[in-house]
Amino acid sequence: MIRVAVVDDQLLVRAGFRVLLDSASDLDVVGEAADGFEAVELVKRAAPDVVLMDIRMPGMDGLEATRRITGADGSATTRVLILTTFDLDEYVYEALRAGASGFLLKDTLPEDLLAAVRVVAGGDALLAPKVTRRLIEEFARRPAPNHTPGLDSLTDRELEVLALVARGLSNAELAAELFMSPATAKTHVSRLLTKLNSRDRAQLVMVAYEAGVVSPGSN
Repeated sequence: MIRVAVVDDQLLVRAGFRVLLDSASDLDVVGEAADGFEAVELVKRAAPDVVLMDIRMPGMDGLEATRRITGADGSATTRVLILTTFDLDEYVYEALRAGASGFLLKDTLPEDLLAAVRVVAGGDALLAPKVTRRLIEEFARRPAPNHTPGLDSLTDRELEVLALVARGLSNAELAAELFMSPATAKTHVSRLLTKLNSRDRAQLVMVAYEAGVVSPGSN
């Protein structure tokens, strides 16, 4: 069972998500929270696998709650899936910066939301197509950092894998692209996570764009 927590300041929205999540046999809603403070406490108490997190809430917003839940050292096991009506650039960028593993809009189809929870619980990143486009545009406007810790330690093959991860390829697709087994592709991704101190694939996407390993508009 995948343990899920729902965080939103609107009671009816939380209730709707709970009904949807409870309809899936492999998902279990372990709690609800109405703001960021409650969310942080809920995660400490219930240890969900995934948190569906709203951004705009009174008191502590979803971005700060995400930072506290994921932890600065990336050691937290709970993953955050941002779900909001707002798809503004700064929210997308800052949500991933805060440690979110995915970002969906509230007009997402119910079946796609359930699939997203499973994807994020499994350790993959997930971004809605429209959100991805905005995120890439945001990277294009921001100057690249002078140095990315861990990047110099990557092999040429690991740099190839990182570039493909940033373009959204799954392990199976990586394997086909680079003529390797899926197990080998998975090993390369695991090494990237360790070397770049990234908690999941969403963070690898951030690193790849910020370090210039891939650039907006590249194929």
